[in-house]
Amino acid sequence: MSDASSPGPGMVMWRYRRPFAIGGQRAEVVIASGVRGMESRLLIEGTERSIDFTPATGTESVRNHRHRLMLDDGRTLDVESGYFNWTNVAIAVRIDGTLVHESHPGTVIQLPERARKMMASATTPEGNPAYDIGKLKDNRYAIGVDIALGLLFFIVAKFTDLRTAALIGAAAGLALIVVQRFVKVDIIGGMALFGIFMLLVSAGFAIAFEDEEIIKQRSTIVGLIGASLFLLDGALGGKRLGRGISRYIAYTDLDERRLAIAMGMIGLIMAATNWLVVRLFSTDVWLFYTTFVDIFFSIGMVLVGIQWARRKAATNR
Repeated sequence: MSDASSPGPGMVMWRYRRPFAIGGQRAEVVIASGVRGMESRLLIEGTERSIDFTPATGTESVRNHRHRLMLDDGRTLDVESGYFNWTNVAIAVRIDGTLVHESHPGTVIQLPERARKMMASATTPEGNPAYDIGKLKDNRYAIGVDIALGLLFFIVAKFTDLRTAALIGAAAGLALIVVQRFVKVDIIGGMALFGIFMLLVSAGFAIAFEDEEIIKQRSTIVGLIGASLFLLDGALGGKRLGRGISRYIAYTDLDERRLAIAMGMIGLIMAATNWLVVRLFSTDVWLFYTTFVDIFFSIGMVLVGIQWARRKAATNR
């Protein structure tokens, strides 16, 4: 149902415009999908006539948006909008119940069943939100540091060599530890500090070995070390690394032990994959893979690991 106001979608990830016409008048639905939820606005001749909003998670999040109002000629306008797949939205316009326009003809406006279940289940057994975007906002500086260190390694490696990139990355990490003593915001908390430790290990390999293939295999070796630490932490309850990485995940109902074990298993898989890429492809292909491709590969596995950790948390309540 339409509402007179909206809390807003938060930081907008995608924006869609779906224009149509009503009796010679220009109209459109502007849909903004953000971290807080999805907001849609119905405009006729540039004037906003209706607003609807659904949160990012929970049972309310999966319903379609509806804009219903009386036109000047007495007819009833009903505009339905929503996702019809994982990435795109559609609208259906009806006047007095008769369909007069579809942005995507023949499309059923409904999220895929898997997406509906994932979004609707994002509540705790007590009915409280299990998704808190504030967790990510609180750690935005540390997350930014992680991303910046990864880009620094890629850029330096591209213009110099892998050994120099590893050494500069380690030096940047040590500098951040010093900077942390003089700033109030957290820039190395959670996994940023763990990342710096891994950079130091990587730099150690770069100093000890001149062979480029061994340097490229640093991700395999470091990945195995990191995976072992996560699995050990999981065996001990996930109170260190499991808790640290949970700060980067907006869900509030995570089982830290299972989360640490999941990250350890992902580390093992990523280490094995890096070994294969190094053995089968050129340095340029490996550099592109390790900087831009493996992140998407790992994200898919992380999403599965998060759901595994959330299910365990739910059964413990």
